[in-house]
Amino acid sequence: MLESTYQHCLAHELQTNHIAFKLEHPLPVVYKDVHLECGYRIDLLVEDALILELKAVEMVHNIHKAQLLTYMKLAGIKQGLLINFNVIRLKEGLTSFVL
Repeated sequence: MLESTYQHCLAHELQTNHIAFKLEHPLPVVYKDVHLECGYRIDLLVEDALILELKAVEMVHNIHKAQLLTYMKLAGIKQGLLINFNVIRLKEGLTSFVL
């Protein structure tokens, strides 16, 4: 399945369980006190405290990890999960990050 399919399924589960989240949350870059819309979007921001970066790839690469860490730093969020759904067991596709 596509990442967007997993994203909407996960959003449905969060909503069903009354967990606050933002889908495709825009993340501007602040440069010299100016907010620049660079196209950054957080897949899921849960309870304004956890970033979920969703993938459906054969292999997670360092660029995927860097993407999540960049979002965490820009948003001031200390915790993030990189979730790759293209695995046999979901726990094999989870990588947790803490700043």
